[in-house]
Amino acid sequence: MAWLLLAGAIAAEVISTALLKTSDGLTRLIPTIVVTVGYVSSFVLLAWALRLQLEVSIAYAIWSGAGTAAIAVIGMLWLGEPLTAAKAIGIVLIITGAVVLNLASAA
Repeated sequence: MAWLLLAGAIAAEVISTALLKTSDGLTRLIPTIVVTVGYVSSFVLLAWALRLQLEVSIAYAIWSGAGTAAIAVIGMLWLGEPLTAAKAIGIVLIITGAVVLNLASAA
């Protein structure tokens, strides 16, 4: 259940971040409300996942890493941002780092 909560926290954070640009600097009411609710939901779900069983170092690394990687991909696919070698390497490093932390926690 903790992993499902973490997945929900990641999804809420990614959706909020992806929609942040539509809020026009938090000046448009509806997008700003959606973004705010999404971020609050993300933190609540992350806190619940930590309460159940996950170590904070692992949960936060996966939450932030997966969110960052997902936003980079969303930026390239839907927001017209270019894919550079540095971005591709960065995404691979983020994912690798989260996997290594998770494996180290299991050992």
